[in-house]
Amino acid sequence: MVAATTLAGFGAVALGIVLTPGPNMAYLVSRSICQGRAAGLMSLAGVMLGFVPYVLLAAFGITALLFAIPFAYDGLRFAGALYLGWMAWNALKPGGRSPFEVRPLAAESPRRLFTMGLMTNLLNPKIAALYLSLLPQFVDRSAGDVAGQTLLLGAVQVCISLGVNFVIVTTAGAIATFLAGRPLWTRLQRWVMGTVLAGLALRMAVDSGRR
Repeated sequence: MVAATTLAGFGAVALGIVLTPGPNMAYLVSRSICQGRAAGLMSLAGVMLGFVPYVLLAAFGITALLFAIPFAYDGLRFAGALYLGWMAWNALKPGGRSPFEVRPLAAESPRRLFTMGLMTNLLNPKIAALYLSLLPQFVDRSAGDVAGQTLLLGAVQVCISLGVNFVIVTTAGAIATFLAGRPLWTRLQRWVMGTVLAGLALRMAVDSGRR
């Protein structure tokens, strides 16, 4: 249904997206550090559920609409590029903060943690950009079954996000402690993340990727 090279390419893009700082990472890291690993995992469960509406919308109509209306497709593509560029600037600008810098948060109930994780992902422009601008570029309309291809690519993205975020949640405290006494590593982490974001923004802006 989907070529192995296409799956590998999309997997690489999805991995780059999840490793860059954004609302999901900031929320999960903060919760894990301030309220413990169990709270981070409950928040992660909410974040994962937040992917489902995006996958279904992309599979059943949104992708076809964007391909059919070039202006809408390009508008979302440039909006996604601008957003990624804005995140890159936030990471690289003087005084920018790493998502692993400790931020004090009040303790919340498991239900509240799950709901906040869900809403954080549903309202995350980075995820909207991924599903509405990047994912359609990996769908081959000539191969047929666009919905099936989209569902498979969405499943790949969700699995990658689950794996990476699980590692982040379970190691956030150790990473934060390591970075706290090493400001050079903190700056390096910010510069690496910012550079990756800037590269993704540039690629999205100049490469229409339509088939």
